[in-house]
Amino acid sequence: MNFLAHIYLSGDNDLIKIGNFMADGIRGKQFKNYPLEVQKGIVLHRAIDTFTDAHPVFRQSTKKLHSRYHHYAGVIVDVFYDHFLAKNWVNYSAEDLDDYVAAFYQSLSDNIPILSERTITIMPYMIQQNWLLSYQTIEGIDKILTQMDSRTKNQSKMRFASEELTEFYTEFEQDFTLFFEDLRAHAKQKLMEQLI
Repeated sequence: MNFLAHIYLSGDNDLIKIGNFMADGIRGKQFKNYPLEVQKGIVLHRAIDTFTDAHPVFRQSTKKLHSRYHHYAGVIVDVFYDHFLAKNWVNYSAEDLDDYVAAFYQSLSDNIPILSERTITIMPYMIQQNWLLSYQTIEGIDKILTQMDSRTKNQSKMRFASEELTEFYTEFEQDFTLFFEDLRAHAKQKLMEQLI
């Protein structure tokens, strides 16, 4: 899953959200250098990624992309699924998405001393371009995928992936809806295990 889903699946704790959000750049046991709640978010992120990669519905989605994007197919589906979460946000949260996103950006700004260097580097761009809210539209997804492609020196061809999103839109949305119910239950269980 991509940024929005990782944050959402963290529950209401701001530090768990931050840990889950920045976990990709934290290797091995480096997570133990962070406050306990942030550590929980990092561990949760890893559990979400493991569950996602092995899930048959997620793999079904990646198969639609594999021939063109190869090992980037999973990364692209992560972004597609964030689109469907943002688009259908009212089905998953009583809080307005604009307010939710603004509160998360504020939380990052309030906790700079505990953020990873990578997070501090991307934060201004993320907030200025409002990445999390931009997931709501295909245009926003297209822009995100183009930025991601440029980081691979355009080798991944991710900038073209909104073509498949449009072509298989209903199928991807159905996959997301099925998969996300399982993932929500899994993430909730992992959170509960950490709180015991």
